[in-house]
Amino acid sequence: MPVKSIVFVLFLLSAVSIVSAGQAASPAPSDKDQAAQHQRLAQQYLREQKPDLAIPELKKVVELDPNNVDARGNLGVLLFFRGEYAESIPQLQAAINLQPNLGKVRALLGFAEEHTSHLADARKDLEAVFPTIEERKLKIEVGLDLAGLYTASDDLDHAAGIVTQLKTAYPDAPEVLYAAYRTYADLSGESMVSLSLVAPDSAQMHQLLAHEENREGNTNGAIAQYRKAIAIDSHLPGVHYELGELLHTSEDPVVKKEAEQEYRAALADNPHDEKAICALAEIAATKGDFHEEYEDYSKAVELQPADATAKLGLAKVLIDMDQSDKALPLLQASEQLEPTDSIVHYRLATLYRKAGRVDDARREVELYKKYKDMKDKLRAVYKELQVQPDEIRADENPDGEPPGKK
Repeated sequence: MPVKSIVFVLFLLSAVSIVSAGQAASPAPSDKDQAAQHQRLAQQYLREQKPDLAIPELKKVVELDPNNVDARGNLGVLLFFRGEYAESIPQLQAAINLQPNLGKVRALLGFAEEHTSHLADARKDLEAVFPTIEERKLKIEVGLDLAGLYTASDDLDHAAGIVTQLKTAYPDAPEVLYAAYRTYADLSGESMVSLSLVAPDSAQMHQLLAHEENREGNTNGAIAQYRKAIAIDSHLPGVHYELGELLHTSEDPVVKKEAEQEYRAALADNPHDEKAICALAEIAATKGDFHEEYEDYSKAVELQPADATAKLGLAKVLIDMDQSDKALPLLQASEQLEPTDSIVHYRLATLYRKAGRVDDARREVELYKKYKDMKDKLRAVYKELQVQPDEIRADENPDGEPPGKK
């Protein structure tokens, strides 16, 4: 919920506009004068940050002039931030009825309705106001509350839609990133349960189980699940590449050879599988086959010009072939696509230094150190969180079954 600070209250109050007398029947002159006097007192107390004194004055204004949108809105806001949610609702609702464009007030109305378990009304009001809010803090609060309401009603698709909008708009907000993690994880779990009920013995189910085994660090179990998926459907999209990626992590040369076969199987199914082509280019590099490495990376860049990894790979092989002039624009493009890649900055610094561009080289060295240090810290954090995977060896896994399950 929004932070309960006087500063934020006053910020919201500034959004409440006073409606001209022509919008509703004017009260009797004496009532009007009294209402104006109480309203002046309320405003004075608000300026002095004395909301408890302002509330009774605003209540008197509302009694004398029920159509005073300013008094209704301010009273509703103050009651809300004092925790009197049920009492704030009729005041906030009345202000919106009098002046429907009070987006911030309607957001508070939705929050108050959520606090009082009027969840359908809260969802309706937050849905209406979410697209209209521009202020970062309130936009995030409304979005996260709305996503929470969707999740509570098992509407994960809508929750994910809201979280995705927030993540796109505020990629640096920790609370948004955490909400995205939770929502996507819940959606993933829901999909897994649905798949297990609909098609428990399908190739897709075994592919999903492979992902889960790999996530838990059981690499041999993941391999077994991938092989079961392939046995059911050898043309299952992505399965050969995913198995190849897993096998390629092994230190066993026999297993690494199997990885190459899986990458080639992926290409046989889909000749435009650019990631498999990059993987084969990397394997060619380990063999010292510059020609095949160059051909593969060139094809990958042609298929996917926006892939920073492919451009970096092609640039590296060109540097090895003493064609730095052709490598430079590729590295510059890769830097634009993936600014946090420390290797790109390192290689750019090397080329700039060779070309006598001292200032550019110094800048790239600084960026290299910055992003390398950042990734080293992240790697240490991830190492604490992740389960260490099993080592994959050919002699331990002849039948594609995890150890102890044969």
